[in-house]
Amino acid sequence: MSLTYPIRPTDPIGFTLAVAAAIHLLLIMGIGFEVERNAPSAPDRTLDVTIVQPQQKPKPPEKADFLANASQQGATEHKGHIRPTAPASLPTPAKPQKATQELVRSGSMTAEAKPTQKILSQKKHQIKQPSRKLKAQVQAPKKTNIAQLLSSTRQEISRLTLELDENTRHAANRPRHKAINASTQEYIYASYLTTWRKKVERIGNLNYPDEAKRNKLYGDLLLHVAVRADGSVKKIRVVHSSGHKLLDDAAIRIVRLAAPFAAFPPEIRKQVDILDITRTWQFLSNNRLFSGG
Repeated sequence: MSLTYPIRPTDPIGFTLAVAAAIHLLLIMGIGFEVERNAPSAPDRTLDVTIVQPQQKPKPPEKADFLANASQQGATEHKGHIRPTAPASLPTPAKPQKATQELVRSGSMTAEAKPTQKILSQKKHQIKQPSRKLKAQVQAPKKTNIAQLLSSTRQEISRLTLELDENTRHAANRPRHKAINASTQEYIYASYLTTWRKKVERIGNLNYPDEAKRNKLYGDLLLHVAVRADGSVKKIRVVHSSGHKLLDDAAIRIVRLAAPFAAFPPEIRKQVDILDITRTWQFLSNNRLFSGG
């Protein structure tokens, strides 16, 4: 005898079974299959068919004007047909040699033509002969004469010797110069320069330009004076101006007033003929002349 127990909704086992059945039903109904749209499709193969109709042979013309290798229909836009013609062949000229030979044989060539050919051949022969002589002259080397070469060398040596003697004579007659300035340290030249400077300053202060005093002009200038061995002045030149022509002219006038200077001592006279003295002259604001350097 079997016993059966009915399942009630309030029973927890029955409730669990009902929920499980419902979940399985939802899962089964929710699962589906979908074909992917973006998947590449197999390429379609196409076949192109071209129908060519056979070309019909042209109908032969009823009345042909002329015979040709190909049909001439539609070959021109002009009415009517022109029969092609072959180009006219020019007559081939006869060879000149044969013509001359025939003329000689026939006796039509005069006797004057033959002498002219001989004259022309003689002239060609005469022209060729001088060209050979000229070539021989050009190719033949010139023979140098030793005597002429020696004479020309002696003449050149004598000319150079005379030129050297003349330059030496001019150098001997040329005066010997010596440039001195405030930085000269040789005793004999420094001593003479000191004496020369003191005399120029003394004469310059005694003859200071009055116009420079009135206009209150002052400035510095560089003066070059060339003095001979006897103390006379050979040349005066303003190397660098003071900016005032009055002061430049006053410096030149003062040097001329101070000349002549003392003659060179024997030690300087043995070595120098002209002393080139370059000094800076200063016209000061207190109306005094000073030789700075």
